[in-house]
Amino acid sequence: LAALALAAATGLALLAGAPALAAGPAGLCGLGALAWHERAARRRAALAEGEMLRAREDVERLADRMWELRESEERARGLADALGDIVVHRDREGRIVYANRVLSELVGVAPAAVTGRRLAELGIDIGVVPDSAFCDGECLSSTDVAVRTASGERWFSWIELSVRDKDDDAVSHRAIARDITARKRAEAALNAARERAEAASEAKSRFLATVSHEIRTPMNGIMGMAHLLAETRLTPEQRTYVAAVSTSAAALLALIDDLLDYSKIEFGRLDLEPQPVSPRELAENVVELISPRAHDKGIGLGCHVAPDVPALVDADPGRLRQVLINIVGNAVKFTETGGVLVEVGMVDGGAGEGAERRIRFHVVDTGPGLKRRDIARIFEEFEQGDSTPTRRHGGAGLGLAISRRIVEAMGGTIAAEGEPGKGSRFTVEIPVRNAVAPRLDLGAALAGRRVLVVSANAIEAQALARTVAAHGGAADIARTVEEAAAAGRARPGGHDTVLVDAALEGGDGRLLERLRKAGIDRAEAVTLIAPADRGQLAGYRAGGYGSFLVRPVRGATLLRVLLSSHAAAADGGPEGPREQGARRGQPAQGRGLRVLVAEDNDINALLARSALTRAGHRVDIVANGKAAVEALAQGGGAHRYDAVLMDLDMPVMDGLEAIALIRRHEQDSGMAAVPILVLSADGQEKTRHGVIAHGATGFLTKPVDPRAMIEAVEGHALA
Repeated sequence: LAALALAAATGLALLAGAPALAAGPAGLCGLGALAWHERAARRRAALAEGEMLRAREDVERLADRMWELRESEERARGLADALGDIVVHRDREGRIVYANRVLSELVGVAPAAVTGRRLAELGIDIGVVPDSAFCDGECLSSTDVAVRTASGERWFSWIELSVRDKDDDAVSHRAIARDITARKRAEAALNAARERAEAASEAKSRFLATVSHEIRTPMNGIMGMAHLLAETRLTPEQRTYVAAVSTSAAALLALIDDLLDYSKIEFGRLDLEPQPVSPRELAENVVELISPRAHDKGIGLGCHVAPDVPALVDADPGRLRQVLINIVGNAVKFTETGGVLVEVGMVDGGAGEGAERRIRFHVVDTGPGLKRRDIARIFEEFEQGDSTPTRRHGGAGLGLAISRRIVEAMGGTIAAEGEPGKGSRFTVEIPVRNAVAPRLDLGAALAGRRVLVVSANAIEAQALARTVAAHGGAADIARTVEEAAAAGRARPGGHDTVLVDAALEGGDGRLLERLRKAGIDRAEAVTLIAPADRGQLAGYRAGGYGSFLVRPVRGATLLRVLLSSHAAAADGGPEGPREQGARRGQPAQGRGLRVLVAEDNDINALLARSALTRAGHRVDIVANGKAAVEALAQGGGAHRYDAVLMDLDMPVMDGLEAIALIRRHEQDSGMAAVPILVLSADGQEKTRHGVIAHGATGFLTKPVDPRAMIEAVEGHALA
């Protein structure tokens, strides 16, 4: 029995996977050994049962994991199908191993029929992928792919991945693609809208340029004829009407210029043309241009340029002039009493790296001032300081907005400040580039000189006094004879020069005599007159004035007068040397100039003929460039004409072609170049430079002031 029990226990243990029973402990035999082996077999059977349970649990966990993976895969496929995304798995040869329902429905092929086919066979072209691009997880492409479907072409954003199997080194492609047809259509619509907008913008730009040109041409006739009419004998009522025509035409022209500039800025065509320009001459030219308006209103207009301002800087002269004209013109327009002062100086950019010096233009007026809430608004389009229906001054509200855009394009700043009833102050600062220092240091040119300015206009007197002080001199200001006498007594040694505003002269014209009696008896006397007072110079000289200055006074002219040993020998015209040239431009010994005018507009031709004929010149008119070339070629070995006025836009042959032929003929025949002044309604700087490069001598923008035209013709002809 013991043997049978031992055999049974051993068999059970072996069936359970336990090793064969070892021999029992030494000394055991019989039933003792049998019991020991039984216990050992039971222990081994228990261990084997535990291993089987653990294996069963591992199998169950693996089955659960596989079920979860299948569920996750099904959810991913369902999500991709719901989103409309294409999911494709292809082998290295490009044959489809798996594709989701979206692809089969899209191409109209049964799911089973998709497997084994290539994408190109289904109408999907994603290009050829090189073998060198295959590496684990590399994104081969992310492109937009067009798919031909039964409902039409659709677009998908196609992302392609390559996967290399680590076991068999096989490469396959995995791709997912999202439908972007709506986005593509929106982009196409946006591109079409942008192209239409650009075409409309281009058409609008051409329209505005054409309209501007076409308006300027008749405007030249209106303004020019009004000027000529004003010089004829008119009744006071008629003169009032003519002045109204001129004023209205000038306002209309300014509005047209503002609208054209604004349209260019809106279209992104604010092109700057930097070139060497004199800040001093630019500021003084602007003041001189606007001074007639200030004189008509009875207000002062002065200009002071500091001696350290460079002789030349790189800037766009046309655009900078436009900014100053807008600001100074506004100041004059809104100022009813007092005046406007233009100051030009330098500002250090600071001590930081890259800091650059800047040139500063100050425009200070004694007008109504600005409210704080209006300061920022006035630089916006179509905004004005006073936008109420009861405002006194008109305008589109574009001038300062355009000025701001121009200054910002130059890398500068523009700002305004002021208080109601205390005037306003506009400041423009632009970077100084390629500055050229003045040839002479005039900072001490007036050292030791003592000047007395007698004027009731505080603005002009301040400008003159500051100019004197900036060049090392000493200046005092007086408004009356009594104040002048007090200033003379307070100044040790008295004054060397007294500048007397002719506007203070009474009906007897004895202001200087009263000043002499008050103690201003040793100073040279210089009178400050308005341009219209030139005819009274003989009377001023008879009254004791040795020289005169015409307002607005240029700094160089003031220096020349004060430095002259004989004040009477110094020219006092507002143009300085330019005015001397204009005087020399008068027909020598009574000889009139012969001028050829090429102009196809009858009214403008009549204007040129009338203005030049009144100045004592002979004029011939031709209607196109070809006729102008032929007229000049008939002179034989010398020109028949002293100067030519050439319109740019003419039938048969335009002005530029005519100028080129004239210059070629002169070069071939060895003739001297005849001065050719171009008349154009296009006042852009690039147009000006272009005609000069083609051989023109000068450039005049329509509408042109007849006086400016005469001076230009005479100046160039007799230069």
